[in-house]
Amino acid sequence: MRTLLIAGILLLASPLGAVGAEQSATNLVEQTASKMLSALEHRRAEVERKPQLINELVDSILAPHFDFEQMTRLAVGRDWRNASSEQQQALIDSFRNLLVRTYARSIMRYSGQEIVYESARPGTRSGTVVVPTEVRDSGSSAIPIDYFLLEQDNRWKVYDVVIEGVSMISNYRSQFRSTIASSGIDGLIEQLRAKTARGA
Repeated sequence: MRTLLIAGILLLASPLGAVGAEQSATNLVEQTASKMLSALEHRRAEVERKPQLINELVDSILAPHFDFEQMTRLAVGRDWRNASSEQQQALIDSFRNLLVRTYARSIMRYSGQEIVYESARPGTRSGTVVVPTEVRDSGSSAIPIDYFLLEQDNRWKVYDVVIEGVSMISNYRSQFRSTIASSGIDGLIEQLRAKTARGA
């Protein structure tokens, strides 16, 4: 269940509407979740016959709405400035590919859990908001998930997901730091590519 949440099914980017930015973000998160889950429901049999299709759905519906560059910068942390421009692009591409496949596998585990959307609140940084949600499953405690979105070119994009108080980006940062310390930037790139290739 926790893996499903990390998948970030509710994430989006969309032009700001006439309503307030915070409320607009909440509405749009809900609409995007509905679109992704509806696509899965209507094409589940097809996806089961052709597993690669779920990657394509995630890539077309969700991936355009993440700020993968910002996510990669934050996850790599202080080592980002030591990477060449070519290494930085390779990190972004390999991290993006890994996350898309991770999200795709997780979304396939969705089985009708209730998703409750709360009103967004301003983030701690200018131009950001936090959209709190809860995923509720019968017989289990509700799991809080906060989606952190930033405004780019008048559109919302997700740059972090916090599940039960644990930041996805912070979690990756600790892993990345260890790999870079032992194998360097190129070692991290190869590790990300290897994980994607084996579906990890």
